[in-house]
Amino acid sequence: MPDDQPQIYLITPPTFEIETFPQILARVLDSHPVACLRLALATRDEDTILRSADALREIAHARDIPIVIADHVLMVERLGLDGVHLSDTTKPLRKLRKDMGADAIIGSFCGTSQHDGINAGEAGADYVSFGPVGQTALGDGQVAPHDLFEWWSAMIELPVVAEGALNRDLIAGLAPVADFFALGDEIWAQPDPVAALMDLTQPLR
Repeated sequence: MPDDQPQIYLITPPTFEIETFPQILARVLDSHPVACLRLALATRDEDTILRSADALREIAHARDIPIVIADHVLMVERLGLDGVHLSDTTKPLRKLRKDMGADAIIGSFCGTSQHDGINAGEAGADYVSFGPVGQTALGDGQVAPHDLFEWWSAMIELPVVAEGALNRDLIAGLAPVADFFALGDEIWAQPDPVAALMDLTQPLR
């Protein structure tokens, strides 16, 4: 992948089998360069989160890939993770940055709100993500438009992630104005996640 092209940021499925998914993830990570992995489980069962994080952390760190967890701030240090991805812009990000220190990765999902993105950056986020960028039946139907990424790319230095219902056309169109593409269900829902990732990232090669 050319150096000036966006990087891939993987999001785990909301549920997965701990006995089999780590091997699938390892194959995906070995098939294409990945900049970051987000553990984003739907469960709130602490034991499941702990076992899943332990398994995936080893795989990610063996490949020098940082791993962040969605929302569970108190789990970061305990599990030896690299940071947290906040899905709620009302979290006190500035205090979180102070508590976690400069080395921790803190990302903030800002939906379709340029204003929330600016606030997150000013409060100390390492990146912001906007989405969904594609049409989906989930949520309220709003999508993060191309001109939001275009404005951000021109005006703000903070890295921006495009996520949600991505396809090849959207990736091709947003490549000049996004720093990362976060892919999750787009590949895990397919019979062959490696092939799905290679197909989606074709516009970046």
